[in-house]
Amino acid sequence: MSGPNARRIVFTLGSLQILAWGSSFYLLGVLAPAIARDTGWSTATVVGGISLALLTAGIVSPRVGHLIQTHGGRPVLAASSLLFAAGLGLLATASHLPVYFAAWAIIGLGMASGLYDPAFATLGRQFGHDARQMITTVTLFGGFASTVCWPLTAWLLEHHGWRLTCATYAGLHLLIGGPAYALLLPKRPPAPTATAAGAATAAKAELPLAAQKTALMLLGLILTIGAVTMSLLSAHLMILLQLRGIDLAAAVGLGALIGPSQVAARVVEMAFGRRFHPLWTMLAGVVLVASGIALLAAGFPLIAVALIAYGAGNGISSIVRGAVPLVLFGPGRYAILMGRLGLPILIGMAAAPTAGALLLDIGGPTLAFSVLAVLSISNVLIAGYLIWFCLRAGGHADRAAA
Repeated sequence: MSGPNARRIVFTLGSLQILAWGSSFYLLGVLAPAIARDTGWSTATVVGGISLALLTAGIVSPRVGHLIQTHGGRPVLAASSLLFAAGLGLLATASHLPVYFAAWAIIGLGMASGLYDPAFATLGRQFGHDARQMITTVTLFGGFASTVCWPLTAWLLEHHGWRLTCATYAGLHLLIGGPAYALLLPKRPPAPTATAAGAATAAKAELPLAAQKTALMLLGLILTIGAVTMSLLSAHLMILLQLRGIDLAAAVGLGALIGPSQVAARVVEMAFGRRFHPLWTMLAGVVLVASGIALLAAGFPLIAVALIAYGAGNGISSIVRGAVPLVLFGPGRYAILMGRLGLPILIGMAAAPTAGALLLDIGGPTLAFSVLAVLSISNVLIAGYLIWFCLRAGGHADRAAA
């Protein structure tokens, strides 16, 4: 990443990812109990709002990719701030379930146009193969979303209630997010260009057209399984740990290890990842996730070690989601492909918490951890097959990507 223009764009995207994630995906982690108490709705019904938002985001994600491909990221990301503001503003007034769910559907539109995938697509559309390190930097910012926004949300909730908390986030999107995107991101970008080094990398790394369909299917499967695993475990980790005999305070302390582990893994990837093709980064991520979950499923006594491994792998996987498609398929249709990949990923994330609740009802933590272990180990095997397939097809996964 070089030049003031690139640094400005990355800082804008990264810092606003904190606001976008904190006011959508992480919002109910703090507000759900208060909303349930105030409205009389069940906690499951309240949490269903985020599932609806993710489902909505998944459905419209391919269209968002086409819009970024055609018009660049600035208008799409600026629109995401307006959608977030509208959804959160409506949420602040919701006293009836139809209004509540309508608010989350609008927030879902904001998520589709304002979270990682649109940010990655914007960078790939603007900088081509040179965007890999920028993608890593954006995820590094995004890793602080819960760290920054959970305490802020809790403070706002304690002093002003959940409705004014939602209204405050709506105001931040209107006053900061929208103007920042409109003023600091470039207008519609030209056709993606690359440095000489980036062009040489592209010639080595991009897959032949005949192999791209199979590779895209395999990559989509890997990313979707990873997203389902993350969403299920995030939704039920506290319950799973308590069912293992750990008290709530200790469970919260153990869960808090995941965030720093994600950020630390992204820092390491930023420092050393450029030396390796991102397919190897992908393999490292899924192996770490599988190791952490397998240790949890086996009843490994040092739960902190398992959660650190899981968190590190999950942190790397966010980078992989943006970097691998760019290197394998090139920048030409990158925004469109990011939109297509977002469809199964976000729908899987939407369904996972409900699936996890059913697993807990049927077989308790043993069944839930066993299913997670099978999914994560299967992902390692699929990732290994994708690397073999790319090597065989001529993707040069054995070479550095940047």
